[in-house]
Amino acid sequence: MKPENLYHTGIVVDDLDATLDWFTRVAGYWWTDVVEVDQVVETVEGEVTIPLRMAYSGVAPRVELLQTVPGTIWVPADSGLHHLGYWSDDVESDLATLEATGMRYEVKSFDPDGSGALLWAYCRGSTGPRIELVSRAMEPLIAYWFATAGGPSE
Repeated sequence: MKPENLYHTGIVVDDLDATLDWFTRVAGYWWTDVVEVDQVVETVEGEVTIPLRMAYSGVAPRVELLQTVPGTIWVPADSGLHHLGYWSDDVESDLATLEATGMRYEVKSFDPDGSGALLWAYCRGSTGPRIELVSRAMEPLIAYWFATAGGPSE
């Protein structure tokens, strides 16, 4: 991982709509469209489907807000910071590097095309925030989503 590959900070919140509104009123952020998706992921216990609801800030440095999903890793962190998201040219290799440093994967998602390509993964160590590795193959889709943010309202 390289510092220049950091592209967002993820925060899990109990009330996504209220938090989006708060960041807008207090800090002047504007947001992408809220995306709701039933995401199939692999956990250490097996495959599950997680109902994710999230949005990104329309300006860098990007803030990603995600709705709490009880019983999963998507619950608010004690520190408030849930994860740091990094672009990865090879999620599998970068995940192996992180695991070699003592981190462990919590959840990962594969390309639904059946290729077996790893699209993203979360891992966690004994200290610090989670790390999310996101395949650069996702960058055009995420850039398209970022474009839905428009600009600040006058």
